[in-house]
Amino acid sequence: MAYSAEAFQNEFLALGATEVNAIVTVTSSGAEGGRRTGGASEIIIVDCSGSMQAEGRMAAARQAAKAAVGCIDDGVHFAIVAGVSTAQQLYPAPGQLAVSTPETRAQATSAIDRLQANGGTAIGAWLKLAHQLLAQRPGDIAHAILLTDGENGEYKGYLESVLQEIGGSFTCDCRGVGTNWTVSELRKVANAMLGTVDIVARPEDLAASFTQMMTTAMGKTNGDVQLKVWTPVNATVRFVKQVEPQVADLTGKRTEDGPRTGRYPLGAWGAESRDYHICVDVPPGAAGDEMLAARVSVVEGENVLTQSLVRAVWTDDAALSTRINRQVAHYTGQAELADAIQAGIEARKAGDDRTATLKFGRAAQLAHESGNTATEELLATVVEIDDAATGTVRLKRKVEAADEMALDTRSTKTVRVGRSQ
Repeated sequence: MAYSAEAFQNEFLALGATEVNAIVTVTSSGAEGGRRTGGASEIIIVDCSGSMQAEGRMAAARQAAKAAVGCIDDGVHFAIVAGVSTAQQLYPAPGQLAVSTPETRAQATSAIDRLQANGGTAIGAWLKLAHQLLAQRPGDIAHAILLTDGENGEYKGYLESVLQEIGGSFTCDCRGVGTNWTVSELRKVANAMLGTVDIVARPEDLAASFTQMMTTAMGKTNGDVQLKVWTPVNATVRFVKQVEPQVADLTGKRTEDGPRTGRYPLGAWGAESRDYHICVDVPPGAAGDEMLAARVSVVEGENVLTQSLVRAVWTDDAALSTRINRQVAHYTGQAELADAIQAGIEARKAGDDRTATLKFGRAAQLAHESGNTATEELLATVVEIDDAATGTVRLKRKVEAADEMALDTRSTKTVRVGRSQ
């Protein structure tokens, strides 16, 4: 598996400047022949609360779970969990994982037919059972799919305590079906578990969504990949964020690894490329001073897969120090875009139309400038965009809940410099 890391930055700082920014692009070719470096485990968690009976959601969820099972490679360990007021293992026997074969996949498909909607929503308990099952296979590429249609019903703080305990131990992709679930709640789970969150507004689209998630999971060939950042004496990491394909703040997930070095979890990798924004505070230097501001390594365990350097050079030449690096500027804008959308949605819910209009206007401007056409199109379902270039928008009087939730969940999706989507 070949990895490369390339840093994009303007290394020239004005005299007195102490902030160094770089975008590090990490690219992996995937393992040779697509073979995994170790085992893999999958858990499919289906919400079976009473509300899933509405609008044919339970029937669609059964079809989606079957579609996902059909995508699981031979040899992968897996289980199906029915999510009610507790977590109930549907297949195989409680406490066990099945090994994927044509026979076990057929058995799991038959078991899925027994899923019925009659219970509550207890996302923390569901995740805890998934964690217990996956813990049997340390070293595996561990992944779960979680589907829900409503708000969590556990006592206040329980879900947060579970996420604190198990965060990052496996990747969990979360999907909400319909419009009665809470975006911020599922985003909290996805962020803690290094996964994704999205809305599936129509039950009939669940099977395609599950197929896509499981196919992507089966393409992961390396498990616990991390970004290792070393900084020199008197320098500190201000933040580390994934900025492409979506914005995710990794700063709080740092674990110390010896003097002046920290590791940030990147989850499982296949053949893909991601971008990270690294910001380091350094002591100011005199004109002509140079320093290594950070050494950024991509590692799996103690194995260094690739490395890139972030530099700082102080200059009294304003033409050099004020030159804006295109990648850094682009992703700073993409992060602001996500913040503006989420702030606009909150303001609109609070009845503050003026702030909502300002925030959505800024979002439209940023989406337009960066070529993020997918986000611009989502914004157009919530506001009338009179002039995207100037951020002139008007709030729509009537907005479908599904459209607003789609804008919210997808607000963190980004595009690369010079790319539209």
